[in-house]
Amino acid sequence: MSHVLHQRPLQNPFSNSFPFSPPSSSNPKRPISLFTPTTLLTLLLLLIIIGTLCPYYAGLIPQNTIFSSFSKPSLSSSKWAHYTLDQALSFAAKNGSVIVCIVSQPYLPFLNNWLISVARHKREGMVLVIAEDYASLEKVNQRWPGHAVLIPPVLDAEDAHKFGSKGFFNFTARRPSHLLKILELGYNVMYNDVDMVWLADPFAKLEGNHDVYFTDDMTAIKPLNHSHDLPPPGKKGRPYICSCMIFLRPTDGAKLVLKKWLEELQLQPWSRAKKSNDQPAFNWALMKTAKEVDLYLLPQAAFPTGGLYFKNKTWVKETKGKHVIIHNNYIVGFEKKIKRFRDYGLWLADDHAEESPLGRL
Repeated sequence: MSHVLHQRPLQNPFSNSFPFSPPSSSNPKRPISLFTPTTLLTLLLLLIIIGTLCPYYAGLIPQNTIFSSFSKPSLSSSKWAHYTLDQALSFAAKNGSVIVCIVSQPYLPFLNNWLISVARHKREGMVLVIAEDYASLEKVNQRWPGHAVLIPPVLDAEDAHKFGSKGFFNFTARRPSHLLKILELGYNVMYNDVDMVWLADPFAKLEGNHDVYFTDDMTAIKPLNHSHDLPPPGKKGRPYICSCMIFLRPTDGAKLVLKKWLEELQLQPWSRAKKSNDQPAFNWALMKTAKEVDLYLLPQAAFPTGGLYFKNKTWVKETKGKHVIIHNNYIVGFEKKIKRFRDYGLWLADDHAEESPLGRL
């Protein structure tokens, strides 16, 4: 956009302010001027003194005072802070479907690793990253504009990466709320944890037109032609379905499951005695709505839990070529997860960063 500069005619700043009358006997009093040589000299000396002392006093002001906030604008003032979920879905979704993950800053290396595997199957354009802090929002959108959104309020992410912590519970407990918002906007959504790697395109395994698709978290080996119904309850009175990989259609049934999931989280809050996460509540929700909702258990050979894939070499050989998504669970700690991925040739972020839309982080 061009700008035209208009130059105003130069004016004497003193014109008509202090009209000078020629001296006469009828007007013996001369007007008083504030800009005498003495006054101007005094002002000049004052400016020199102030200019000399200011650096000294500035050094005495702590860096965390209000003045320092002006030099570092808050990330919340970024344009991405006003980017809405509706706008983000309109941008990222393809054919009414979106792939969603949820991250805070400590998970960014896993996000990049997962994205590389997704990109290898030409699905990265469908990905929407739900950032749980402004640092993640800015980092992703700086490298990959439009593919990250933050849904307020922002949590204190200091603890969010520690499994079993209250921060981790609060982080994961927002998942059903985020997914429900997406369904209410009319989109199909595939949710993935970012400690996963795609070996094939999972959309090919979404047979039929069911409300909710999910994976079993049990390590017991199932027959290849196992039932796709919700498994029976285990020792704790509920199934052991993983909340790590879910596909939902925007149906009343899928919305019912998410609403029940939120209710169960309210009934089972985190405590020091019972360091819970969102997965038990998800299982209770599935079990309590199973008669009203069309549920579908995805094939174990395609979506094995980490406790099976990384610990049963015989089974892995017998099912070779059938694996679709590998989940690096049944292990705690970032470094341990990265090492195990490396040991199995699944840590892609070091040698294949150029394949990620984020590049090398």
